[in-house]
Amino acid sequence: MSFTLLIIIILACFVFDLINGFHDAANSIATVISTKVLTPFQAVCWAAFFNFVAFWIFDLKVANTVSKTVHPETINLVVILAGVIAGITWNLITWRFGIPSSSSHTLMGGFAGAAVAHAMSFSVVNSEVIEKTVLFIFAAPLIGIVTGLIIATIVINLFRRVNSYKADHIFRRLQLFTSASLSLGHGGSDSQKVIGIIMAALAVYNGYCAKNGIYVPEWLAHKDMHHVPEWLPISCYTAIGLGTLMGGMRIIKTMGTRITKVTPFEGIAAETAGAITLYGVSQGLGVPVSTTHTIAGSIMGVGMLKRISAVRWGITRQLLVAWVITIPISGMIAAIVYWIFKICGVH
Repeated sequence: MSFTLLIIIILACFVFDLINGFHDAANSIATVISTKVLTPFQAVCWAAFFNFVAFWIFDLKVANTVSKTVHPETINLVVILAGVIAGITWNLITWRFGIPSSSSHTLMGGFAGAAVAHAMSFSVVNSEVIEKTVLFIFAAPLIGIVTGLIIATIVINLFRRVNSYKADHIFRRLQLFTSASLSLGHGGSDSQKVIGIIMAALAVYNGYCAKNGIYVPEWLAHKDMHHVPEWLPISCYTAIGLGTLMGGMRIIKTMGTRITKVTPFEGIAAETAGAITLYGVSQGLGVPVSTTHTIAGSIMGVGMLKRISAVRWGITRQLLVAWVITIPISGMIAAIVYWIFKICGVH
C-alpha cells in the first residue's frame, strides 16, 4: 500500500503543479496582456517557456523550506496526500471565483493541517517555517508596493525628456524582458514547493522501506536536498509550464485590470519590482513567498504613483482577506480529507 500511496502522491503533486500553472499564470502575464503587448495566447506561451527554463537557473532553497513545514518523524504518506488534495481543492475554488490566492500557502496550509489532524497536536508543525511564511503574507505586498513605487519613479524620470510615442514603443519592448524575468521567478519559486512535498514523501517511504527491509529502486532513492532524483524537478517544472499554457483568464482579469489601470510603462515597473522582490525573498531567504502577493503589491505601488485613488482599494481589501484565510482554510480542508481517509481505512 505504501508504494501505491507514494505513486498517487507524486501524480497528485503533478496535478497540483498543473493547476498552479493556470491558476498563477496571471502573476507574470496579467500586465503584459492588459497593456496588449502580447495576446493572451502569446503571453501564456511566453510565461510557460520561462517557467520551465527556471529549472536550470535556481537551486532548491524553497523546496527545502517547504519540506520542513512539519516535523518529518510525525507524518505518514496519508498525511501528505491529504495535504496535496486540500491544496488542489482550494486552488480550484479560488480559480473558479477569480481570486488570486497563493498556491504556496495553500500547499503549506494543507500539509500542516493534515499533520495536526494525524498527531492531534499543533506541536508537529515547524513554527519557525510557518511564522516566517505568515510574516511575508504581509511583508511581500508591502515590499512590492515600495519597490514598485521607487522603480516607477526612476523610470518616469529617466524618460521624462523622451517623446511619448517613442517611450511607449521602448516600454512595450522592455515589457517582454520584465515579464520573462517575473515568469522565471514564478517557475523557480512555485515549482519548488511541490518538489519539497514529494521529497518529504520520499523520505517517509524510504524510511518505511529501510525499517521493513524493502528494496528501494534507484529512481526513488534520495539522501537529502542535494541528492534530488533528476526526474523530479524536470517533471515539476514541466507540469507548471504546461499548466501555464492552459491560461487562467479569470485571475488575469483581476490582476491586470481590477486593481488599477496598467500602461506599458506601469507594466515594466510592476514586473521589475515583482521580480526583484521574488528573487530576493524566495531565492535569497528561501521563504516560499507568494508570487501573487508580490506582483499585486507591485501593481498597487505603481498605481499609487499617479494618485492614491488610482488603486481600487476595495479590491485590494478583498485580496488581503483571501490571502489571510488561505493557510487556515487549506489546513481545515486537509484535516477533513485526512479524517475521511482514516474512516475509510486508508493507511
